[in-house]
Amino acid sequence: MGADPSRSNDPAELPTAISGYLVAHTARDTAAALATLAADAAVTDEGKTYRGHAEIGQWLTAAASEYTYTTELLGAQRTDAERWTVTQRLEGDFPGGLVDLRFQFALGGHGLIEQLVIEV
Repeated sequence: MGADPSRSNDPAELPTAISGYLVAHTARDTAAALATLAADAAVTDEGKTYRGHAEIGQWLTAAASEYTYTTELLGAQRTDAERWTVTQRLEGDFPGGLVDLRFQFALGGHGLIEQLVIEV
């Protein structure tokens, strides 16, 4: 019998693209983050969707320069073969100062991130 795919997982078990994106996001390394995304990936943050490396790169650069914050990985959950939800706590100088965000990743056939939705 296989493991329950909806159980909480050790963050060390995250697919390479997801762990790479999270490291790059924390380091504010746009090039490294883009390397984890499919060329036609879509990222949705604060209700706005960015498509492709050019738009996503602009969003990453703007987001990295807007506020100063630290991140703490709270957990990861595999929802199916290609989908993972990672919860991170951000603390910084943005309005409210503290937020737990859900990063919902969908991987494509080549192991790259095809879709990312970031929600509270």
